[in-house]
Order: sequence, then structure tokens, then C-alpha cells
Amino acid sequence: MTFSNFTKPKNAYKHLEEESHSSGKILVKSHLRNEHPHYREPRTESSTINGLNRGRVAIFIDGVNLFHAALQLGIEIDYLKLLCRLTSGSRLLRAFFYTVVDARQNPTRPKANEKQQGFLFWMRRNGYRVVTKEVQLTDNCKKPNLNVEIAVDMITLAPYYDTAILVSGDGALAYAVDAVTSKGGRVEVVSLRTMTSDSLIDVADYFIDLDSIKQEIQKDSHVGYNYRSLSNSQI
Repeated sequence: MTFSNFTKPKNAYKHLEEESHSSGKILVKSHLRNEHPHYREPRTESSTINGLNRGRVAIFIDGVNLFHAALQLGIEIDYLKLLCRLTSGSRLLRAFFYTVVDARQNPTRPKANEKQQGFLFWMRRNGYRVVTKEVQLTDNCKKPNLNVEIAVDMITLAPYYDTAILVSGDGALAYAVDAVTSKGGRVEVVSLRTMTSDSLIDVADYFIDLDSIKQEIQKDSHVGYNYRSLSNSQI
């Protein structure tokens, strides 16, 4: 696959050190703990990023992590609202959604989860590039993830975007975030604070707590998606 049309323009955004103090990392340090980065805590004023020149934006959503965050918040995500909120008027390059697919089959369940497949089909038709991994889910299996896929895509596409928005709190992605920022890219991390690793916040340029924007991204209770099963869809 070639990305010849994705050439990043020079000086598409200001480097962090050139920006005003007010547009710095959305984090504050405790007055008594400001010598230790481990104690940095996020601010909830997520509107700070809206005035920044973010250039081209690429979005990387850890679907499993976001699902569990939404459960803790007690909301259901509206993925169209989420896409608009994360883009915030910036030029969108790609929006990736990573998730696992239950590959178990048995006589009573000859096909993969129809509801999930319908949801993923809807996501593909509504602006998301869906990346899946088939797993055999059992009660005793280790929690599956797509951290490798997310990290590879973030680093591979880094020359073509100016700002990466990572929707995940998994500290295993901190190395990939650090690799992107070391090459001059900006990374915004969006996740529920109680589920976010300090190591991930420390290497990101901005952090937004999902709790602070939940009203903007939750699905209206009276609105439902039309997730058609694939057997009823014309692909």
C-alpha cells in the first residue's frame, strides 16, 4: 500500500516548545509533588486543545479498552459523536478501531457473533478503518488486546499525520507513544483516568479524561443504531 498522497506538509504545527504556556500538556502537578512526574494528574478542561493547530489527525481506538471504560461510566458510546469530538474540526487522515472477534463456533452457534459483525460492518460504513483479531474467548483466557497492531500502525503512519489521538489507557502503548513524539509528532491520549497508566500520560503531549467529555459522546437513550446482520447486508 502506498501513501503518496499523505505527504505531511512542513511546519504543519508548532513544536511543543514553541507553543504558548496555555497550550501545554493538559496536566497539572500537585504543588507539593511537582518534582516527581509519577504524581502528575490530568486537568479536565479538555476544551484547551480546540484552539491548537493540530494539522492532520489520525485516531487509534482500542475498542476493548473503550468498552470497559464506557461500562465504568455507565454510558453507551455514540461512535459518530465520538469521531466528531476527537477530530474537533481538524483534518482527519484515518480513524482506526481495533477489537477482538469471538471466533468460537459450535452446533448451536455455527457463525460468528452476528450482532458484533453487524456493528463492525456499520463502523466500516461510517468512517472507521476496522482492525480485528479472532480469538477463542473463554472464562479463563488472558484478556486479549491488539497493542501490537496499534503500535505498528501509529509508528508506520507517523510521517503522514501531525497529531495522533490514542483512545486507550494501556501502559503497554507508552513506548509507541514515545517513539512518535520523539520524531516530532504530537500525541493526545483519551481514556478514563482510573484506567490509564501513569507511564502513558507521562509520554503523551495531552491527556483527556473520558469522564470530562462523556456528555458529548454518549448515545441518546432513545436512539439506536441499525446494525444489520451480515446475512441481510449487501456488501
